[in-house]
Amino acid sequence: MSNAQRALLVAAGLFLTIALITLVVNLFGSAQDASKQAQNEFSAIQTELAEQTFMVYDNTKLSGSQVLNAIRKFKDKDSFGVQVRTGKNKAAGIDGSWYHNYVIVTGNPDDPNYGKISASMPTGSLTNATSEIDNDYINPSGKFKSSLIRDKSNAIRAIVFVQET
Repeated sequence: MSNAQRALLVAAGLFLTIALITLVVNLFGSAQDASKQAQNEFSAIQTELAEQTFMVYDNTKLSGSQVLNAIRKFKDKDSFGVQVRTGKNKAAGIDGSWYHNYVIVTGNPDDPNYGKISASMPTGSLTNATSEIDNDYINPSGKFKSSLIRDKSNAIRAIVFVQET
């Protein structure tokens, strides 16, 4: 084989190698973009699924029995509170009771502290909620309107139940 043929073979091999490397880099780049998009979509789905637990309590009417079940259901959830405002609370001039964690809901949602977990202790107990002589009594057949409280990062921090009269 002459030197010219060897030079042509080396040049062809070099050209094919560069073409192959370019192809791999392009494929990897597009695969990386697809991977990022899939990861973003997965994150959105995960957030939506995490919030599904609470959507049943978003501006709905529930019975007192369902309110008691919600208090039990979320007792072990960190950074989360349940407020119940009963008819007896209102008559006694009390703004309801907090279960598990006290969440700041004074002011409006634009307030930077709105929806934050407070250092204050929760005021309600399941024992009082089931005692007919207590102001915190939740009548199992009573009707309550529920709403969700979100913090500044749009995370759900509390459910508020208000008894309808």
